[in-house]
Amino acid sequence: MRALRAFVQDHPRPLELAYHLTEWLFRRLDPWLARLGYHRVGRPLAALEKLSKRPIFGCQMCGQCTLQSTGMTCPMTCPKLIRNGPCGGVRAGGFCEVYPDRQCIWVQAYERSRKMPRYGERILDHQPPLDWRLTGTSAWLNLIASDRDA
Repeated sequence: MRALRAFVQDHPRPLELAYHLTEWLFRRLDPWLARLGYHRVGRPLAALEKLSKRPIFGCQMCGQCTLQSTGMTCPMTCPKLIRNGPCGGVRAGGFCEVYPDRQCIWVQAYERSRKMPRYGERILDHQPPLDWRLTGTSAWLNLIASDRDA
């Protein structure tokens, strides 16, 4: 499974396109979802996200997905849960300080972001701290609801 996940993530252009289309779809569906009530559609959407994102990205269902900004690599798979670049303990060859047999998530994120024409530069953006209250909720719903609140 890990090899398949790495292969898919190492080819981020199709994932970038899928993300863009999904964002477009959710923005178009927002008025309908708001009328239905975010609280009613939240649980089924979160389950759908979990089914689709966990096998590909190792999604931890943080509720604040940053895949488009991190080279289609989930920063929550970092053993230290760091959302803004490597911890400073990256070993020689780009290996993880905690799991020396694995490549650092942030090394992977940077390399993958360089292959993304649309969102690749977002790797340089600062990510806000995680709001742990959103854990287990739909990141897509949280995105469109927060845009509505802004």
